[in-house]
Amino acid sequence: MDAALDQANASGGYDLEGGLTALAPRLEPGGTGIANLARLSAGATQELWRFDVVAGDRLVPLIVRRPPGGDRVREGAMAMAVEAQLIVGARAAGVPAPPVRHTFTPEDGVGFGFIMDFIDGETLGGRIVKSPALAQARTFLARQCGEVLARIHTMDPGPFPTLNRPTTAEMLAGTLQRYRDSNWPRPVFELAFRWLGQNIPESPNGQRLVHGDYRNGNLIIGPDGLRAVLDWEGAHVGDPMEDLGWMCANCWRFGIEDKPVGGFGQREDFYAGYEAAGGAPVNRAASHWWEVFATLRWGVICCVMADAFRTVDPTIERAVIARRTSETEVDLMRLLDA
Repeated sequence: MDAALDQANASGGYDLEGGLTALAPRLEPGGTGIANLARLSAGATQELWRFDVVAGDRLVPLIVRRPPGGDRVREGAMAMAVEAQLIVGARAAGVPAPPVRHTFTPEDGVGFGFIMDFIDGETLGGRIVKSPALAQARTFLARQCGEVLARIHTMDPGPFPTLNRPTTAEMLAGTLQRYRDSNWPRPVFELAFRWLGQNIPESPNGQRLVHGDYRNGNLIIGPDGLRAVLDWEGAHVGDPMEDLGWMCANCWRFGIEDKPVGGFGQREDFYAGYEAAGGAPVNRAASHWWEVFATLRWGVICCVMADAFRTVDPTIERAVIARRTSETEVDLMRLLDA
């Protein structure tokens, strides 16, 4: 194991390699150990690790998802065990998602997190919108994403009582407070906050389970289309139009601005797939409001990343995200003029 892996494993005092080795027989029949443990570059808030379970002459690829160091959980963050349960529930509802093999317990000695199957496919948004290998998939991907999102919104939130249940006004107020805390005044953001406050959509009849981060970059895509929905840590109960607006924000189009759904499709195809699969009729005005909110929220996140880069986490990921703050100002002016 190289020095970087040694240092990462030491974070929080956990021996990730040793813990996974001990779990190998429970993760795969005939499992005797693990190989090829490596930290993946993906994941802005959580760690992702890939490893293989050694089972005879087979190598079974799996993924670990855990908080940084195994135990550095952000204040207010969803418990990793709840995220694992959400993924299990999503699969039961017909949502493509990686099967969860194991949720860590204190006895495992590796902190919080869970292990899931490795799903082959593309996750990088820039490649999803441009790769020739995915050209055919892009012709139907927007509608497929709408169909899958409708299945998410039919999930019963009852089994997940710890999920946040913020009102739309509370979400706006929380984002405004994060912006104020960043101490980085921006006139365009001020204008967007004022417009959003003056045009808050009415709450829908019956709130639904909302994924909270359903977008290009949190999906695994293959030539056959959508293979898995990832990153459920932002799930909560609220207005389902939030997910539709977030998916269409320009920050998730990866340079293909004329295809508002993830840089690969049109809103009408997305909405048609959503409604055909059992989603509520799309409220276009509410969806637009949520798209403006999504764009502003992303801008505030970029501001926060800048502060983190200057203080507690000077990583390249934080710096790259922070510099995108100005992009959201351009996007907001276009949306407010629409």
